Amino acid sequence: MAAPAVPLPEPIRNPEIKYTQLFINNEYVDCVSGKTFPTINPSTGEKIIDIQEGDKADIDKAVEAAKEAFKDSSPWRQMNASTRGVLLNKLADLLERDRLYISSLEVMDNGKPFRDMYLNDYSMILNTIRYYAGWTDKICGKTIPVDGPFFCYTKHEPVGICGQIIPWNFPLAMLSWKIAPALACGNCVVLKPAEQTPLTALYIGTLIKEAGFPPGVVNIVPGYGPTAGAAISSHPDINKVAFTGSTEARQLIMEAAAKSNLKRVTLELGGKSPNVVFADADLDFAAEMSHQALFYNMGQCCTAGSRTYVQEEIYEEFTKKLINRAKNRVVGDPLDTKNESGPQIDEEQYKKILSLIESGVKEGAKLECGGKAVEGKGYFIEPTVFTGVTEDMTIGKQEIFGPVQQILKFKTMEEVIEKANNTSYGLAAAIFTKDLGKAVTFTNKVKAGTVWVNIYNWITAQSPFGGFKMSGVGRELGEYGLAQYTEVKNVIINPMAK
Repeated sequence: MAAPAVPLPEPIRNPEIKYTQLFINNEYVDCVSGKTFPTINPSTGEKIIDIQEGDKADIDKAVEAAKEAFKDSSPWRQMNASTRGVLLNKLADLLERDRLYISSLEVMDNGKPFRDMYLNDYSMILNTIRYYAGWTDKICGKTIPVDGPFFCYTKHEPVGICGQIIPWNFPLAMLSWKIAPALACGNCVVLKPAEQTPLTALYIGTLIKEAGFPPGVVNIVPGYGPTAGAAISSHPDINKVAFTGSTEARQLIMEAAAKSNLKRVTLELGGKSPNVVFADADLDFAAEMSHQALFYNMGQCCTAGSRTYVQEEIYEEFTKKLINRAKNRVVGDPLDTKNESGPQIDEEQYKKILSLIESGVKEGAKLECGGKAVEGKGYFIEPTVFTGVTEDMTIGKQEIFGPVQQILKFKTMEEVIEKANNTSYGLAAAIFTKDLGKAVTFTNKVKAGTVWVNIYNWITAQSPFGGFKMSGVGRELGEYGLAQYTEVKNVIINPMAK
């Protein structure tokens, strides 16, 4: 994701927490149970504040509000499509106005470097909302020349109530990916942010209201997956679920969706993406891209280039470049703009990553650098590089979701394509080469939803995103993302009837 040419201000340290309640029907309200849960600052391991904990009863309330907003006679359903676009653009304007505060808030709650949030993530957020604002009055059906003296046309109608379950690695960016196309198509939303990172989603509630969206159109209920998330997946009045997260949770969601009302699902899941570097590549550029492909956002990216395949002729030279770059990656306080990496999201993920590093050493991979926790508070881990990795090692096949780069050697195109596809995942892949023929061969044969050639992690609002195999179902972003939020109605008229 490219950083725009905007100045980087000083972040706000300890931004004020303005909202900790559920956002239902355009109001902040306490949960039914009265329970709360803490949200933790991963840079310190300390509690930021307690959040109202939504569960099934609160999801029921949010769904009732959304159902009222979705009635045929409601202001939302009667609204011109172009006016929905005006509201989405107004929301983007408000997000732009509050960019510094919201970026600082997300950094405190999530731990990602401020410069990445303020420049990269935020640009994606604004671009996504404005992109879908432009689509609201362009979602068109077709006239179809059917047999007989009949007039046939299709129209695209909103699905209805959309449940949306957001991950913790890109909290606000993933919120924008979910709500923007849903609202552009005229749906209503019940959204659950990740329990690790609820703060920016809750703040967005007040901007939804300020922008002028009618009550009940967007409802935000923080809580845990087994309670609030499960209630969304199984609710008989929710018509669609969009989820980004783990493969294990995906299976539970699909089962609940099928057993309740056969609600449609879109799922963006994990990956073990191959990043292939051929000997004819621009090695300095490929090394930096390969470094960022893995270490961006502390390795907490579904698309992370976690299997770095390097052709044998350049293996030694190229791995030295990657090791040196990792050793020089600056880790520390994410609010310090000189730092490139912050902490992992929480203690559970932190311990999991350290355990996987230990498994790599035990199974025979060579630890070239890093491999340890950073001393002090918070969940910081050193940038880590392994060489001598094989596909049968745990770190060679399991998604780590942390700052651990695995480098593997290959000889030929045929060999690396076979290895690249030898995984249950298929989210992304990349190739670095100056040979167009190699690039085309690889892109044609690799099984992945996105393939990058001489670039990595270039994700835009205009182009579709999603995975093959266990990496997901459906697509987000671009025009393809709209298809998940409409029902196609076929109409056939007999003009000869008397």
